[in-house]
Amino acid sequence: MLKPIRCVVALIGTSAMLFFSSLTMSAPLEKLHLLIPGGQGGGWDMTAHDTGTVLQSTGLVKSVTYQNISGGGGGKAIADLIETAPRQTDTLMINSTPIVLRSLYGVFPQSFHDLTPVASIISDYGAFVVPVNSELKTWDEVIQAFKNNPRSIKVAGGSARGSLDHLIAAAAFQGHGFNPRQVRYIAYDAGGKALESVMSGETQLLSTGFGEVIHLYKEGKIRILAITAPTPIASAPDVPTLVEYNNPFVFANWRGFFAAPNTSPAQVEQWVQTLKSMYKTPEWKKVRDNNGWNDAFLAQEDFKLFLLKQEQQMRDLLRELDFLR
Repeated sequence: MLKPIRCVVALIGTSAMLFFSSLTMSAPLEKLHLLIPGGQGGGWDMTAHDTGTVLQSTGLVKSVTYQNISGGGGGKAIADLIETAPRQTDTLMINSTPIVLRSLYGVFPQSFHDLTPVASIISDYGAFVVPVNSELKTWDEVIQAFKNNPRSIKVAGGSARGSLDHLIAAAAFQGHGFNPRQVRYIAYDAGGKALESVMSGETQLLSTGFGEVIHLYKEGKIRILAITAPTPIASAPDVPTLVEYNNPFVFANWRGFFAAPNTSPAQVEQWVQTLKSMYKTPEWKKVRDNNGWNDAFLAQEDFKLFLLKQEQQMRDLLRELDFLR
């Protein structure tokens, strides 16, 4: 039986409270370039743009630019940041749990070990989504359809096979006693294209981040059948959790920023202080709440230690799912 990964949620949530009592507003940065390792419309893209908008609108950064480099499950952007490191003095790359998975699969030459961890900023629960006109009205109906014929449920995700959207879907079905390798996962380049596939009927179910679809849910354009939170969340209290369906799988995906290798400690500290200042603003709190995110601030060495611990947790999970030998 799959054990719930509650530690991934708790580690960030506890550490995130440590810095609030002694914050001071940092001096504004002249410019910041945000590198997004996927296409438009996904969780990385959304987090980068929302963070950049708050940083600029509050005067913490004078100019923010964005660049999407998709390919290789984020690997192309990571390689670009490493190879052009001397020119990337104003660049932060958004990333999340998939960068930890990269190091475990060993099929890509670079991972978070090759970058400079700056800070995690939010965590977001997984969500399983269907269009409002879908024949699948509840998570129970998804499970019954899968039980009758696993190939009848094509699961869309905005990341490569074996990456986070796939892993969350596989773990969710395993939590009901199914073979996770029977999950028919269809990979798309970023969450926007994956969403299009489920809305068009090309796939039956979308595995994504809750924050990526909360706006569509509130507009009545989709149904969220279940989320990977331990309990219902305030921004969508009517959305059931997997736990409510007697499924033990609980998971929160962090998102945060990395700099190029060999970035100076002084530069990293400046970015950290800017992000800490952002946390104090009402603009950030509004964005966070509107997206259904949780504050999840870990900086520098604390962030690095968290990544190392999560690497071991993910290794255990991937082996349990038979994704890793």
